[in-house]
This record gives sequence, C-alpha cells and structure tokens, in this order.
Amino acid sequence: MKLSLGFSPCPNDTFIFDALVNHKIDTAGLEFDVHLEDVQTLNEWAIEGKLDFSKISYGVLPLVMETYTILSSGGALGKGVGPMLISKALPDLITNQINDLTVAIPGKNTTAHVLFSLAYPEAKHKVFTLFHEIEDAVLQEKVAAGVIIHENRFTYHLKGLHKVVDLGEYWETKLNIPIPLGGILAKKSLSAGLAKQMNTLIKQSIAYAFKHHYDQLADYVEEHAQEMSKEVMRKHIDLYVNAFSTDLGDAGKKAVMTLLDVYRQQHPDEKSGQEVIFID
Repeated sequence: MKLSLGFSPCPNDTFIFDALVNHKIDTAGLEFDVHLEDVQTLNEWAIEGKLDFSKISYGVLPLVMETYTILSSGGALGKGVGPMLISKALPDLITNQINDLTVAIPGKNTTAHVLFSLAYPEAKHKVFTLFHEIEDAVLQEKVAAGVIIHENRFTYHLKGLHKVVDLGEYWETKLNIPIPLGGILAKKSLSAGLAKQMNTLIKQSIAYAFKHHYDQLADYVEEHAQEMSKEVMRKHIDLYVNAFSTDLGDAGKKAVMTLLDVYRQQHPDEKSGQEVIFID
C-alpha cells in the first residue's frame, strides 16, 4: 500500500522519518509518497485534506479536526523550544510599540501565530511570511520585527538581530505546560488499524535514528538541511526531538488541548464541535 506523507525538510523531521521513508526499518509493506514542504504549505494542504499523513503546526488543528486525527508520535513539543520575537532595533525601542509596528509571522495557521497573539493580542499589523525569509525581512527593515522558529533561534544573533521576547517562555510562564509546536495527522478515512500501525512505525523510526544516527547524522538529514552547519543541525535535533516526539503522553495531550482552548478564545466566532482524537 502506498500512502502520501508530508513533513518539513528541517533536521528534526528528517531525523524522525529517515528510517521510515528509506526503509531502514520493516514497514510491513507500506510505501510512502513523500512531500517535503514548509509548515505553512503543509498546514494549507491539511485544510484541503490533501495528504494521508502530515506534519502540521498545532495552530491549524482547529481547522482540520473534521478530517484528521492526531498521532501520538512524531511531533515537536517541549520546554525552551518556542518561537522568538526578534528585531533589528534594540528591544527597548520595540517592546512598547509592538501593537503599531509591522511584524512578520511564519504563517497564519501556526503555533507561532497563536503564541504571538497570546502575548500581543492588540498587535494590528501582521505580515504572514515563510519562516526562512523572516530574518532577511527584519534585516532589510521590510518589517520592524519578526517571529522566528526552528534553527533560526540558534543563529539570529550572529546577524546582529536582537531578541525582544521568547514567546515560548511567555507561554510556559503563563500556563506552566510544554509548548505544542507541531504534530502528525492521520486522515480519518484511513482505518484505525492503519493509523495505529503508522504511529508505531514512527516510534520505531525515532528509535532507529537515536541508535544509528545520533552521533553521525544520516545523509538524508544533511542533504535537506538547507546549508546549515552540522552543529546547528545537532542543536536543532537535540531541542525538537525528545520524549514527546516518541509519545505525547498525558502532559503532551494536555498541552495540545490547552492550545486549542487558547485558539478558541482568540477566535470566538469560529465554531468547532469536533472531538480531538489521539491515536496511540
């Protein structure tokens, strides 16, 4: 059976899925049509119901629960992993004016947008931009500030940019739970048995990666890493691939449900009676 699967080219995702999609583990006859795309594209495809299995930002979950369930493995949650608001100007010049400044956000339906809106509910001028273009937009002063994610949190300071606020830290302080960044969805039209099988295979793929490619990164990770250094790749994996990636557990599920509650408070006009279904 061949199934469509989408995830990002970022090191945490390629580290997680390498053994699965490259048949380093026994996939029990499953084949995958793999799509490596940025998270906003994957979010939009999830809204369209395009792929059988897909990585998404949890910020889009309220819009896709009718079509998808959530796998307990393969996601990105944790503490100290959240998006950051950065600027070219000194932070003191930005903080008190943020509501009236133009801010680049890495996609409308992203966790980063939910967290930014939680910290700055009155911000009026948002520009939704691909995550890898945000630093340049700030440097070129196309925007006054930007919300960065992924590996950019390790490199922004090397370009002379400044942290205004760590939005993940703000979330953790306010709610005292991990930050649910992204998860893996399974289409409801697939059988429950197939979704459970995929959840198990992802766990096995993660275990294989840690056993065989933790010290020496797999070629698959390096070839899709967009020219970042091995040091940054390693930091990226260390930060975003953790126990929650293997299994959400009760704490991870609570974090996802809390994010949904925050989203609904931010979008009171959107009605969603769909139940969140986790596949263990």
